[in-house]
Amino acid sequence: MFVRVRKNRPAQVALALGLGAAAAFGWWTISPLFLTKTLNEDLPATATSIVAAAARSATIAATAAPAGPKTLVIGQLQRVDDLHRGSGPVSVVELDGKTFLRFDNVAIQNGPDLHVYLARGSGGAYDGSRDLYLGALKATNGSFNYELPAGTTIADYKSVVVWCRAFTVLFTWADLR
Repeated sequence: MFVRVRKNRPAQVALALGLGAAAAFGWWTISPLFLTKTLNEDLPATATSIVAAAARSATIAATAAPAGPKTLVIGQLQRVDDLHRGSGPVSVVELDGKTFLRFDNVAIQNGPDLHVYLARGSGGAYDGSRDLYLGALKATNGSFNYELPAGTTIADYKSVVVWCRAFTVLFTWADLR
């Protein structure tokens, strides 16, 4: 067989392409386990808090400070197994009429094609047709936000799920209370 490959140019090209594709697939699936991305993002500054801060610095008159962020629900990321795990708090926060899902100082095991959902079920239950998709996972470590669509009823959702679409695997979740 090796004699045929050494003398057959199309077989050599096919073998090289096959090995290249296998290496690329291997890197795509395995490398995320060793790579992390850190993002430290504050909650968005509100227009009213910026205006109020400017007004306070311009005058000493006593004015009511704008309301700060209000935590609606909170949960802790959970471990699924040795390869699929997360730790740290997640919360749903209301600020200046907008609602955000906040990952705060978290550590999540990386993987291929990870996405974030607000799930109607708890305990890591995921149903893509019913759950609210928020986007690709921004980072594996740190603090970051996802703005929820206007009109989202938080009471309809019981957990946050980090899901691997490529292999339909749960990576971590947090039940919200």
